[in-house]
Order: sequence, then structure tokens, then C-alpha cells
Amino acid sequence: MHQFWTKGYEHTSMQDLLATMNLSKSSLYQAFGGKQPLFRRCVARYTDQFANRMRAGLAAAPSGRGFIAAFLYSVLDDVRADGAPRGCLVMNTASEFAQSEPEIALDVAQSIERFHGILRAAVERAQQEGDIPPERDPAILASFLVSSMSGLKTQAKAGADAKTLEGIIGVALSALA
Repeated sequence: MHQFWTKGYEHTSMQDLLATMNLSKSSLYQAFGGKQPLFRRCVARYTDQFANRMRAGLAAAPSGRGFIAAFLYSVLDDVRADGAPRGCLVMNTASEFAQSEPEIALDVAQSIERFHGILRAAVERAQQEGDIPPERDPAILASFLVSSMSGLKTQAKAGADAKTLEGIIGVALSALA
């Protein structure tokens, strides 16, 4: 998963995968069926891990709006970590494949829908708590948040500094009111 996440599908060679996984080519094909089925499993694993962290974060957050803010500000972890920011594997995959591979496009759409559902729950909670006006459409706000995070991760990957990203996050949070 990390190999694909770092280099993308096209730039990850079979040799990269074999070396990373310490497998022979025949073992990789027996276990996963090839590069693309392995990649799809990696995207599914990434989605599971990210969605589980999001759900746990929402459950532990003191408020829905607090979760949303923490979610957006988490992009700064990518900027401050060692190594180059990798962005989001799901969004990277959407950009790399566009609609050229229908099965992968479906995987991406399902992943985004899972993230969207958690963000919608956070928006609805924030509305119940009085932090987001109740007349705002939670589905549209959740889509806005998915889009915002995608853009933030892309900006981080492109080299935006923490101050710039913090400014963008502030604008995104003010749009929720």
C-alpha cells in the first residue's frame, strides 16, 4: 500500500512490489492475481484504515465542529512529517486513473462515499450542537469538506507551507457557518 501511495500505480513497478513484499512474481500472482488486483486491495485497505480513524475521531471529539476542524488541520501532519507529503491514496488514484478503469473508478467512488458519510454525520452532529446552522444541507457541506481535504492534501503534496494551509483551513471552516 505504501509503495503505491508513494509512487502511484503507473510508477510502481512489479520489481518494486516484489522487493517491498519480499515475494517472487509467481507468489504475488498466486496470492493477489496481479498488480491491479493487489492495487485495488491496497486502496480498500487504505479506505478502511482512514474511515476507521475518522469514525474513532468523531466518536472521541468533544463536538462535531471540533472533529471537522481536527480533520482539516490533520493535513498539517503531512507537511510537518519527514519526507514528502503523499496526499490521499484515494484522491491520488482518482487523479491518476480518471475514468479510464471502471472498476477502479467504482472503488474510488465507494471510498469517497464512505468518507462523505462520516463527514455528513459530523456536520449533522454540529448542527444538533448549534455550531452549524440547521438550514445548511449536511450532504452538500460533507461534499464541500471532502473536496476541501482533497484540495488541501494536493496543495501539501505540491509544496504549500503550513501557514498557507492554515489560511485555507480557516476559510473552509468559516464557510460552514
